[in-house]
Amino acid sequence: MSTLVNAASRDALAASELQLLQATDGAGPAEITGLAEELFGVAALLRGESTLRRALADAATPAESRQGLVRELLTDHLGTRAMPVVTEAVGVRWSYPSDLVHGLERLARIALLVQAERAGRLDAVEDELFRLGRIIGGQPELERLLSDPTADATGKGAVIQQLVGGRVEDVTERLVRQLVEQSSGQHLSEGLEELAELSAKRRERSVAHVRSAIPLSDEQQQRLASTLQRIYARPIAVHLEVDPQIGGGLVIRVGEEIIDGSTSGRLQALRRDLSD
Repeated sequence: MSTLVNAASRDALAASELQLLQATDGAGPAEITGLAEELFGVAALLRGESTLRRALADAATPAESRQGLVRELLTDHLGTRAMPVVTEAVGVRWSYPSDLVHGLERLARIALLVQAERAGRLDAVEDELFRLGRIIGGQPELERLLSDPTADATGKGAVIQQLVGGRVEDVTERLVRQLVEQSSGQHLSEGLEELAELSAKRRERSVAHVRSAIPLSDEQQQRLASTLQRIYARPIAVHLEVDPQIGGGLVIRVGEEIIDGSTSGRLQALRRDLSD
């Protein structure tokens, strides 16, 4: 996945997301799934057609002309829910043509997360994405295979089927498959972590990545989340990873901030102090 860092593209994404939420209003699960697949399809089309991609993202061309081109080319291919989202996306200003593609992919992912949220399964999807990211990140050969854009698509699909087929939420499996199919060379574990962050954002929560030397009970995790919520003054979702190598205690990362209360962390700090 790609993060939209330029202000113009962030504004464009925000405007398009409002249209997306309108498009999902009153939609059933199958309709939202169809909407997401159509958005993924348009993103894939633009990724492969550089001339069309540049034409639809050209801010020098009036928005109405760009939107008219979309209707001319895609009316027979997009449903009544997807078309307004795509026309909104091409009608706003993106910093780069590639940002339009990334924006459409992000909108498709948000649509699937909306589906999970309305079904009361967003927590499960978030947890599965996080765990899969850790599992794949811990197997370098597997990650290289699934992250390689030149690897055989059928072979990668078979690996994904073996890994997650029937074992995770349908939304989780769709998100994972799309990440693998549209791989741009980014590590799959990083993409999965970004998706977990995106799902947490759907619930207006921050994510605390916690490493603990031993497993924590549900009660301990709830107390930790409550403590972090008081510290950061906002809801915090705890993602726990058991890592005996830290020696004891906890290592907590929230965004760019790291709270290191582990034995190994304290030893490293002591060594730094002694060497000064």
